[in-house]
Amino acid sequence: MTTNLPRIDTDFAAQGTVLPHDAEPPVKHICVVGGGTAGWMTALLLANSAYGRRLQIRVIESPQVGTIGVGEGSTPWLRGFFEGLGIEEAEWMPVCNATYKAGIRFDGWSTRPGFESYFHPFASMLDNLTMTQFVQNVHARLDGADVHAHPDRFFIARRLADECRAPKPQRSFPFDVAYGYHFDAGLLGQFLHRKALERGVHHVPRHVESVLQDERGEITGLRLEGDETLAADFFVDCTGFSSLLIGKTLGTPFVPFAENLFNDAAVAMPTPIDGPIMTQTVSTAMDHGWAWKIPLTERYGNGYVYSTRFCSADEAETELRTRMGLLDADTPARHLKMRVGRVTHAWNRNCVANGLAQGFIEPLEATALLFVQRTATMLVSVLEKGDMGEDARRAFNDTINGQFEGTRDYIVCHYKTNSRTDTEYWRANAANTHLSEPLVQLLRTWLDRKPIIPGLKSNTFGRAYPIVSWYCLLAGMGIFPDAQELRAPTPKEAQHNLAALDNMIERSAMNYPDHRTLLQEIPARVHEETLQLYLW
Repeated sequence: MTTNLPRIDTDFAAQGTVLPHDAEPPVKHICVVGGGTAGWMTALLLANSAYGRRLQIRVIESPQVGTIGVGEGSTPWLRGFFEGLGIEEAEWMPVCNATYKAGIRFDGWSTRPGFESYFHPFASMLDNLTMTQFVQNVHARLDGADVHAHPDRFFIARRLADECRAPKPQRSFPFDVAYGYHFDAGLLGQFLHRKALERGVHHVPRHVESVLQDERGEITGLRLEGDETLAADFFVDCTGFSSLLIGKTLGTPFVPFAENLFNDAAVAMPTPIDGPIMTQTVSTAMDHGWAWKIPLTERYGNGYVYSTRFCSADEAETELRTRMGLLDADTPARHLKMRVGRVTHAWNRNCVANGLAQGFIEPLEATALLFVQRTATMLVSVLEKGDMGEDARRAFNDTINGQFEGTRDYIVCHYKTNSRTDTEYWRANAANTHLSEPLVQLLRTWLDRKPIIPGLKSNTFGRAYPIVSWYCLLAGMGIFPDAQELRAPTPKEAQHNLAALDNMIERSAMNYPDHRTLLQEIPARVHEETLQLYLW
């Protein structure tokens, strides 16, 4: 079984697209309304398209509106974003207080003995040597054999996270690990802003007072503060939850996920960091949701995602402060509201919504930037192909909607499979019957003790997440026969030498450096590269 490192995989891949050197873009002036990470990431990818500076790109950013910055973690796709733009880690990571991320640990979601915690790893080349053993042991345990099937034992990413090692091997050890990052979201937005300006994007720091439309409903321009009008051919709505263009102006309906995902608010606060720096996000079950802990170079980012149906903002803050030992401290807390769901059409008329204006799925798996990156990449591909007609728009929307639905199902599965009974919140999640048909089919297949791989490969269910993720989730939550129902394994079921596997992973991990040490070397590398450039 092959475990591929992740990539953005859509029907809009622009690989192999070759444009004539004098080709004219289908639209010439694109206006991105709203800055922040979503707006500047979109602008950068547009500026890096095959049309380059033949596109006029403007970012209209109101100085009156701040960025939300919820969540300071990413998936491995962000690595590809920077590599595609030719931006080195040594350039952006230090100025964004960024650290490496090998995966996510879930603590306390399950109460099943031996499965109270599990790690969701990012993929590695070494998984090709362990994935088969893991899947076969999972199915043996589903069939009632008493074999080890907890995912934590089978993946090097978990070992790296446990030992606070950076997922970047020594040059002599050619086995890559797909990794994400933790970062200060505000600083990342500022960095992307600077890079976009360097690459020809125009910044207009003005407040939008109204949106202009023609008789067909197409957006023609923006009336800015000071009675100035700015016209464009195409617009990207990055105005956050306010959804100024796609929602308020074009009236695109919003599909809420409230009956699937209960959480609609969060409270966040920082704490100091010292000692080893983790290479994992920690998600810990709380009374009415879950708490995150994210390591940056200068601090921990902490927060509590919860449902206002089950507790108040004050109760959530008190619970978080109590957990962190800050009940009597003056550490400031920031309260946030979340609109969980998506618009029916991310591309409506001559406008594409991106970021929170397009939709949001709670930050349990850090997918917010992934959706931004995917949407912007797809928009670039549409532009480069030169077809912005109805068929292209329909395919674009179908792809994004499918990604939202698939990601929602994966997140919902965490809650549906929980075994906590201590609060009404967790009991309601376990009893929730508002599941999509694909998710019902996937869970039924698992509980029937049948392989889910064929359904995952055919996209019958489990869309948007790879095989390893689904197996780690369901096995990690302990969705197996009860211990008293297990029997001794047959020789075939017990065929794998797990001691040898442990030895291989342990020795392999020795080829990855200490996380804090590697991060401390990054500024030195920046200085050396700058000096070499100066001497040259």
